[in-house]
Amino acid sequence: MLLTVDIGNTNAGFRVFDGDDIILSFSLATDTNKLADEYGITILNLLKNANLADKINFAVISNVVTQLDNVFKEAIEKYLKIEARFVTHKLKMPFEIQIDEPKTLGADRIANAAAIPDDIKKPVIVIDFGTATTFDILDENKKFVGGLIAPGLLIQAKSLASFTSKLPKIKIEAPKNAIATNTIDAMMTGIVRGHAKMIEGMIEECEKELGQRAVIIATGGLSSVLIDCMERKFDILDKDLTFKGIKKLYELNFK
Repeated sequence: MLLTVDIGNTNAGFRVFDGDDIILSFSLATDTNKLADEYGITILNLLKNANLADKINFAVISNVVTQLDNVFKEAIEKYLKIEARFVTHKLKMPFEIQIDEPKTLGADRIANAAAIPDDIKKPVIVIDFGTATTFDILDENKKFVGGLIAPGLLIQAKSLASFTSKLPKIKIEAPKNAIATNTIDAMMTGIVRGHAKMIEGMIEECEKELGQRAVIIATGGLSSVLIDCMERKFDILDKDLTFKGIKKLYELNFK
């Protein structure tokens, strides 16, 4: 069995694969102050509760919080007694990176691109709704040609609450109307509907530069919040996309 880990700025997600099937999912808060032992004990106990602790053979980690590299590697190798490797731009990939500095490409973005189904022969835009909202763009020849990074929904909500004196913290949900009649709904429609229109506008701009319509793949915990606010729908919505990409990279490099 394979343990895949996606460490983001807010949460670290875990998926256990048995073949192609995900048999366990859980997440932990990302905390740069935690020690390897704290993470290791927690991960081990969660796996023990699922009767999987002694069945996992390998771990692959995608991490964008570099100060946690050694923490998670030590946590997994010490407590699970298995090898843990990282997603980097140096791995063998099912696509070609054609950006200015490949070493700056985030591990999560590499994993997202790796997860694109092989049978898609058109340009693909992968949109990941995490702490940041990222676009990862591959042309019809499976060349990673670039993308964009924008503040995510949670960043926008926290910014409004932090930099204004009267606006409260809110839970991100899909607003029913564009015109709001109270402060909470006004924040919600500005953040969610505004973000949805930004997404649609950027898809249009990217497709103009690509010269053709692209397949849109969405992932990330907040991806489903935007669906009802968008006229351009996602062709594929897969909240486990990043983990599937990590697994694919494992099969190409470590299996």
